[in-house]
Amino acid sequence: MTYLLPPLNALRAFEAAARHLSFKQAAHELHVIAGAISQQVRLLEDRLGVKLFERLARQVILTQAGKDYLGPVRDAFRRITEATVELKAEGITTVLHVGVHPGIDLEALRERLDQFRRRQPEVTLRISQPAGLLELLEGKVDVAIERSPRRHPGYRCDPLDDGSLIGPVGTADCPEVDALRACFLSVSPPAAAPRRAAQSRLPA
Repeated sequence: MTYLLPPLNALRAFEAAARHLSFKQAAHELHVIAGAISQQVRLLEDRLGVKLFERLARQVILTQAGKDYLGPVRDAFRRITEATVELKAEGITTVLHVGVHPGIDLEALRERLDQFRRRQPEVTLRISQPAGLLELLEGKVDVAIERSPRRHPGYRCDPLDDGSLIGPVGTADCPEVDALRACFLSVSPPAAAPRRAAQSRLPA
């Protein structure tokens, strides 16, 4: 049987935009720019031949057709998510994909990454290098460790010893990303100063 389905990216854009009633917030969640969400929604509307959103000056609202379509689409995504969770290896609940700038020494990050794995054994950590802001914008990684400490609109940037940890505002506070941030920003206690050997005084 062949399924005549709309493009999956367009469905994801529609569901996220309908949930937030905002193309901008949907873009943050899906790691793309707001214009991409608008384009995907327009593509879906053209494919279906119906208008899903009313576009107002500062917000979008669902049309009746959009409201009718949202329920089945959301239910389908929920069922796919549940099936995927059932399919994952036992004990693994989440995969966190981290992109690392090519100019950063991955070995220097190894201790922090291993610390995260010990603290979060149920999370599979995948590292891609080279990968950075571009891959983050394209949704290929969940967070990126960039060499540049510059701020990027719509993204949270936490300074590290070498570069910055960047993630979309919409997912920056999820438990997995928050745990990763904590490992990178934790400060090891200073080493204790060596004690001076007591000088024995020789009797005069």
